[in-house]
Amino acid sequence: MKKEIEEQYVYMKNVEEIIKDKKMTYSIFTMGCQLNENDSEKICGMLEKMGFSKIEEQSKADLVVFNTCCVRENAEDKLFGKVGEIKKQKEDRGTIIAICGCMMQEEHIVKKLHSSYPYVDIIFGTHTLHKLPEHIYEILKQRKKIDDVIDVEGDVYEGLPISRTDNIKASVTIMYGCNNFCSYCIVPYVRGRERSRKKEDILNEIISLAKSGYKEITLLGQNVNSYNGGKNYKFANLLYDVNKIPGIERIRFISPHPKDFTDDVINAVAECDKVCKIIHLPLQSGSSNILKIMNRKYSKEQYLELVEKMRKTIPNVKFSTDIIVGFPSETEQDFEETLDVVKKVKFEQVYMFIYSRRVGTPGDKMENQIPEEIKHKRFDKLKKLVESQIEENNKEYLGTQQKVLVEGKSKNNENMLTGRTDSGKVVVFKGNEECIKKIVNVTIESDHMWYLQGKIE
Repeated sequence: MKKEIEEQYVYMKNVEEIIKDKKMTYSIFTMGCQLNENDSEKICGMLEKMGFSKIEEQSKADLVVFNTCCVRENAEDKLFGKVGEIKKQKEDRGTIIAICGCMMQEEHIVKKLHSSYPYVDIIFGTHTLHKLPEHIYEILKQRKKIDDVIDVEGDVYEGLPISRTDNIKASVTIMYGCNNFCSYCIVPYVRGRERSRKKEDILNEIISLAKSGYKEITLLGQNVNSYNGGKNYKFANLLYDVNKIPGIERIRFISPHPKDFTDDVINAVAECDKVCKIIHLPLQSGSSNILKIMNRKYSKEQYLELVEKMRKTIPNVKFSTDIIVGFPSETEQDFEETLDVVKKVKFEQVYMFIYSRRVGTPGDKMENQIPEEIKHKRFDKLKKLVESQIEENNKEYLGTQQKVLVEGKSKNNENMLTGRTDSGKVVVFKGNEECIKKIVNVTIESDHMWYLQGKIE
């Protein structure tokens, strides 16, 4: 693995030599989750190491990269639309087009690209991301089209350059792949089975980020609480060790799986002062019947018991979640069970999705698919409930003093600063720029649907 990365650095150097007088630019379009965003930061790091400069205007880029996601059906339409738009740009200026990510692990997508979009130069999958420098070199030297998609799980590669989009908060991937095979999800098929990074590599990366001034770390994985560092070193151990790193002031993690949320992790969240006391705990459905069909391995009752256990152990804990509406066979009673859980937990944030069929998953082959109009009707009902609860939750912040990590100026008002509470609430307030990258005390004076407003103490 180390030798392969060393070879890619040679290719980076060779590409840099080829384009050194050409001032070549790149643009990247990222779809999907934070894991995809983290992959894109590595892609940007490699491209910039090769001498490419990043620009936002895709129409002026010499190289365009699409990093794809295949979780929802409309992602395919979005990708094909974007690739179609760029055809004329390629004809006019010879733009190099590269497409990568989860969608490239789906055979029917790659076949469609070959048949309908033959002008795409590079197609590479989730397990061969590290070979991008080699592919760029081959394109520049030989202009031959490249397909580099493998079906088996890739190794865990360390040492790739990375260009981060933020200088305060950073995401750190701790593991790749998933072993759960939820019946609605394509991820295990495109990301492979679970592979954990070595604890030393994770901790060294975070120590380096702390020395560079980063204050908040988000630990990433498809199922972080099944992290296995070997020799009985589990996710709870990692939380304790990250908590000890000087300079890091906040630790978050996504996504855990309720069935793997063990007592040692609950205790670690309670005892580690830097770990934020908001838990993203994916529900997906509140119906035990639907959860069984989804292959989630827990019931409604077990989920609520876990929530109560956390509330007893972790002071002031709050929750966010994911919910899928309209999974095959979902009855009105099943949907009401979901609403019941939402009412009982009072989530700080709910990421709601209308079920989307994914080719290659068991859910796609199931009978009793729910009509679109019923899905949308249920979605709207859930959305109304969630928003009423967010308004209710926001009232609890009024008059309280919150520790806010200041991220910068508000995008909507340059005279205001913005940051987030431990629980992830956006807070805007007046303050000077010296506050940026610091945690400050803010008294909350007013609440709005998606943000709070206050004054600095």
